[in-house]
Amino acid sequence: MISNFFVLSPRGDTIIAKNYRNERGNTGAHERSHTEAFFRKVKFWDDESYLTPGGGTKDASKDKITKSESEARKKRGDAPPVLSLAAATARNTSPVTTIELLSTIARVFKDYCGTLSEEAIRKNFILLYELLDEMLDFGYPQITRTQNLKSCVYNEPIVVEYIGSTSNMVNPKTASANAVHKPVISSVNANGRKTENAHNQRNEIFVDILERLNVLFSNNGYVLNSTIDGCIQMKSYLAGSPELRLALNEDLAIGKNQGTYGSVTVDDINFNDCVNLSEFESQRTLSFVPPDGEFVVLNYRVTGDFTTPFRIFPSIEEVEPKKLEITLLIRAEMAHNHFGANVTVELPMPKCTAVASCSVISSPGVGNSSAEFVRSEGMIKWTMKKLPGGSEQTMKAKITLDQPCTSQIRREIGPVNMNFEIPMFNVSNLNVRYLRIAENMAGYTPYRWVRYVTQSNSYVCRL
Repeated sequence: MISNFFVLSPRGDTIIAKNYRNERGNTGAHERSHTEAFFRKVKFWDDESYLTPGGGTKDASKDKITKSESEARKKRGDAPPVLSLAAATARNTSPVTTIELLSTIARVFKDYCGTLSEEAIRKNFILLYELLDEMLDFGYPQITRTQNLKSCVYNEPIVVEYIGSTSNMVNPKTASANAVHKPVISSVNANGRKTENAHNQRNEIFVDILERLNVLFSNNGYVLNSTIDGCIQMKSYLAGSPELRLALNEDLAIGKNQGTYGSVTVDDINFNDCVNLSEFESQRTLSFVPPDGEFVVLNYRVTGDFTTPFRIFPSIEEVEPKKLEITLLIRAEMAHNHFGANVTVELPMPKCTAVASCSVISSPGVGNSSAEFVRSEGMIKWTMKKLPGGSEQTMKAKITLDQPCTSQIRREIGPVNMNFEIPMFNVSNLNVRYLRIAENMAGYTPYRWVRYVTQSNSYVCRL
């Protein structure tokens, strides 16, 4: 399947490199050509440059370099990823299969190291090489589940940084967001001794209800297309592998036009193979034995009409032949007790833009807000630390062009792209009623943490 696997740092240094088959003779030179060509294409991305269907470059001969999921962000102009996981192959391998394999390797690395960072990989490279030996044989996947790998792996992870116990927090009903970033097996520190977390390991399970929004607005603020891609994700640190029962909304309906007014309706839903669905139809309850590490319990999809958390209203006015005024109004249509965090709005500008000045009209309660024209990227970037529900934000930009505005230049403006994250909020109203142990076990009281997160996947407004 794959010839070799490698992990690169943001500087292009090879942190991990594993060769599974030698198909070109000179293994060292072959490996270096892959890593250098891959990093060069990611670092100096050019939309007009030649790229093979598998992601390889001209000077990579007939080999194909398959990008990891994080590398696709580079093409969209996002910030470069912290780490690059990639695989090379000289055969006609399915790119989707290889990307799925890379995602699985990244998930297993994170389960064993606690966090996926350059420092964690460098300190645990012996453990990670042992995992790669067990996960792939001659480039073909063998064992890819964290639970099944436990019996084959003998090295213990080295914790990069200490994660404090949630019992010392002021509010015992909440846990730090970093509490989930710890290894699923006992860990040691840099001196080889058991960490405090390993001695005081608590029975915990973390549940995330994640929803990613895909919304397309017209230039007058109406929704043209909207979908929700959601999942319920868990990470288990429970001893003894007890059976769990997870209950969802009682009025949950599956399929369009199946639910009644006010009920929670999803278009389709699929479950992990470990889930028992015997009580799902009657009580909307799932029972399963959670595997070690991070796993997805179910995926669901919602299409059609739903209340979007933000509405975008753009307007463009041609003041003079070479001057434009652009106004962007963003309205948060959530409840007042919710807010959008780390909000970023991007507005591409024409190539002939000479000067662009931006001003922001902020509402009370909004965090740090600023807008500026980034000439190197050819767009206006508007950032808000916090955007509370029920508030409005307005950004006005005065654009000066090098030449008179034409219809072709007008088409170069936009579309508006918005990125955000809303904690403890979900659009579909899919909720977890309870999460409990199926059988009563004396003295077994695990900690259960539930979190709701809504993120923008593609939140776009046409101009």
